[in-house]
Amino acid sequence: MRYNLSEIKALIEDRRTIQPELYSLRKVSPEIVKELLDAAKWAPTHRYTQPWFFKVFMGEGIRKLADFQSDTYREMASEENFDHEKFTKLRERPLLASAIIGICMKRDGAERDPEVEEIASVAMAVQNMMLVAAAHGIGAFWSSGGMTYTSQMKEFMGLGEKDRFLGQLYLGYPKDEWPKKTRRKPQEYYSEWVRG
Repeated sequence: MRYNLSEIKALIEDRRTIQPELYSLRKVSPEIVKELLDAAKWAPTHRYTQPWFFKVFMGEGIRKLADFQSDTYREMASEENFDHEKFTKLRERPLLASAIIGICMKRDGAERDPEVEEIASVAMAVQNMMLVAAAHGIGAFWSSGGMTYTSQMKEFMGLGEKDRFLGQLYLGYPKDEWPKKTRRKPQEYYSEWVRG
């Protein structure tokens, strides 16, 4: 065997979605964020289009992101539909993270592959980042709520017409113990074998 399979499986099973409300004040270093970004590039990609693009927010950059999305929500919501709780969450939740990575798919100009395949490549790149984060004891949370699918957010991220903004990857060290394994269905529930 080329690698220690038990360690690889343990890392995959140990990865957890940890929301920003559970992060400590300990900061994730830019060097570790760079390590995550480096791991992303090894995701599978058809024709090597490498459609992922990541916009990193740290320090005051996080405040700019929080202000943008909460102010945009206030502008978009009608008076009767304005939800103050949602507005507050959009403004304050990002500030709980050490870093936030904007997850983007930049479409291959020649559109050689179906869009869904490009999005799948980006998702695999994010999984690579989440595994490296877990190896460092860093909690990660892929958020796709709030302003994610708005044209305003797409423009804020500097994306073109055929590009897609897919969410934000929040990063932070958990303030408590690493969460225990969650229950998952046995493979018999999600696989079917066809033989001969």
